[in-house]
Amino acid sequence: MKLKGDHTMSQPSNPQHMPDRRAFLTGAMAAAGAAFTVPLINTAHALNAVAGSDAMKVAVIGCGGRGIGAAMQALQADPGVQIWAMGDAFADKMDSAVAELQKSEFSSRVQVPPERRFAGFDGAAKACQSGVQLAILAAPPFFRPDHLQCAVDANLHIFCEKPMFVDAAGAKKVIDAARTARSRNLNLACGFCWRKSLPERETFRRIADGQIGEVVAMHSDYLSTPLGVHMRKPEWSDMQFQLRNWQHMVWLSGDFIVEQAVHSIDKINWAFGNQPPTRCTAIGGRALRENIPERGDVYDHFGVVYEWPDNRRATLMWRQYDDCFNENVDTIIGTKGRALVNGWAPLHRIVGDVNWSYPSNAPKPNMYQVEHDELFKAIRSGQHIDESDWMVQSCRLALMGRMAAYTGQAVTWQDVLQSKEDLAPPVLAMDAAPPVPMVRQPGKTKLV
Repeated sequence: MKLKGDHTMSQPSNPQHMPDRRAFLTGAMAAAGAAFTVPLINTAHALNAVAGSDAMKVAVIGCGGRGIGAAMQALQADPGVQIWAMGDAFADKMDSAVAELQKSEFSSRVQVPPERRFAGFDGAAKACQSGVQLAILAAPPFFRPDHLQCAVDANLHIFCEKPMFVDAAGAKKVIDAARTARSRNLNLACGFCWRKSLPERETFRRIADGQIGEVVAMHSDYLSTPLGVHMRKPEWSDMQFQLRNWQHMVWLSGDFIVEQAVHSIDKINWAFGNQPPTRCTAIGGRALRENIPERGDVYDHFGVVYEWPDNRRATLMWRQYDDCFNENVDTIIGTKGRALVNGWAPLHRIVGDVNWSYPSNAPKPNMYQVEHDELFKAIRSGQHIDESDWMVQSCRLALMGRMAAYTGQAVTWQDVLQSKEDLAPPVLAMDAAPPVPMVRQPGKTKLV
């Protein structure tokens, strides 16, 4: 059987073991409430500052498409960057990543010999300890909290892909690691790429400046097609099979509201000034997913209503269906006007007391490249980027929507802050995998 997006891969690496994540989760819950924008703050002594044109060695943790893309953007952002080490659960993923990067014009700066390719669950920690100055974290999201902690322990600057965690246990660890990174003046940039898009930045800056008045409502669509799967091979263990199809496993991805729709949720958080909602309700389910193991236990649609005081609301509609209309549009309603943000068009405009649109001849650099350009510039100049507060809050809003959809209950912000949810299997081992749960049923699934 072959599905859309089916891929084949070579045999995975030998089984590896990693301690239970619960054994070292630390840190207290913290309410995330950042300023609307995060400025670059001058620092006198960053622990890992790299001066002038010195070589800057980078470890890539997670060597799928996003890891390869981020590595390419790092190479382009700074002529001193060297891709020095890699960590991934699978050796073949690292081999493929090196081969792909060596096809580029930057091949001379891709210096990852076999002895600096670390396979297995402990590969991230080994790569972070290999003499690098920065880590790109792009493995499946379940591992992000532990990988973030590994990078902070090694005093590395960090580019952290979204989402940052998949459950409340991961949120605690990310908050603690980010606090330590801040105390050490380590740069921590995140992969919420729309915040680095110049048209979005200008539109949301104008919203923050009050050009549409107080934001009272917002609607976000994220309508797309299903992602592909990796059909099972006989030689794969259950854990290898789940890791190869991580986007479809809730414990690894957080479900698509956390893994994908979190981009739209981040824009909701942005528009409402990074102030948390008081409550949310949601629907969700699995209408058209094929009933095959590769599709795991994720939903294929969500609808969420976030509520703030004074009856201010934001709604999110997300789904992945084949052969249907697709769009990614945000409409923000204020007391003095409205804003339209269509990053796929692109179209960015404000209508009301102030009429404005992003000029067609204005700069529109690749937002993924801007993420890395700004990060490496900050490191070189001894400045500081810390995006941890709002990245945590946006991910928590995604968890909030998932909690409401899975349970069918109204979920408060306090429910999110007090949640004890931990999706980790008791032990992480290549020869042992958690059973894939039944798809969550609203009314039967309980808040944790």
